[in-house]
Amino acid sequence: MQKEYIYMCIVLFSNLIFSQNGAKISLWENGAPGFEKLKNEPEQSQDWWVRNIHNPSITAFFPEKPNGMAVLICPGGGHENLVFNSEGKEAAEYLNSIGITAFVLKYRLARTKDSPYKLETHVKQDAERAMRVIRSRAAEYKIDPNRIGAMGFSAGGEVVALVAYNSNNVVKNTSDAIDKLDSQPNFQILVYPGPLFIPKEIKADAPPAFLVAANDDSCCSGPIVELLNGYRKADVPVEMHLYSKGGHAFNMGKRAKTNSLKTWSQRLTDWFEDNNYFVK
Repeated sequence: MQKEYIYMCIVLFSNLIFSQNGAKISLWENGAPGFEKLKNEPEQSQDWWVRNIHNPSITAFFPEKPNGMAVLICPGGGHENLVFNSEGKEAAEYLNSIGITAFVLKYRLARTKDSPYKLETHVKQDAERAMRVIRSRAAEYKIDPNRIGAMGFSAGGEVVALVAYNSNNVVKNTSDAIDKLDSQPNFQILVYPGPLFIPKEIKADAPPAFLVAANDDSCCSGPIVELLNGYRKADVPVEMHLYSKGGHAFNMGKRAKTNSLKTWSQRLTDWFEDNNYFVK
């Protein structure tokens, strides 16, 4: 009887967590600092984009068999749109399939017409807060706070760069317990990342990196080569996959025209396994 009770509790708890898939978690209860009056502005969305983001949030996706890892996903869109489905939800589904809990970030867009936001200020604030919120709920979601990474596509790679190269980044003189947590990811995954915010020098405390792009991507093949050289010089773990063709925005490979890009996510799974990220 006792065994049956314990089993039922486990099942109920698992169903509760899994039922929260797609749950939206606001980064600030009262809205973004300084922009609280915009909190209830409705988002705009169509098939592939989301816009008018004034209440930044993370959307949670939970695996059936969690392994304790988590990843913050930052979709691209040129800071004018947010490519939520193909560079957010689909990435989360892939991560869930290998046991990783995923959170898709809806950050404020700094390049839309008449936007009141700035990349280095407000978008950075959103990414930092998202990492802290995830760490603050690590026990609740059975996440190892030392195995939380960040994944960025295109402009989302620039968002990741805003938090990746600043270790022990905590807000001082704050009463908010969440802001006292570190916002730096333990590893980063950059998929055809934009060129902004790459530091001139990679320091030894930079998070290990997995980099992927197509060589014929005129926008975003250069940044990963630059990062590769910086990582090698700093002797920080890095792996890069530069495919001969595929252009920009091949996402998770579902709509790619080349066989190599259709399966690029398997290289990421290999990287996780080879570097013991799955080991609890």
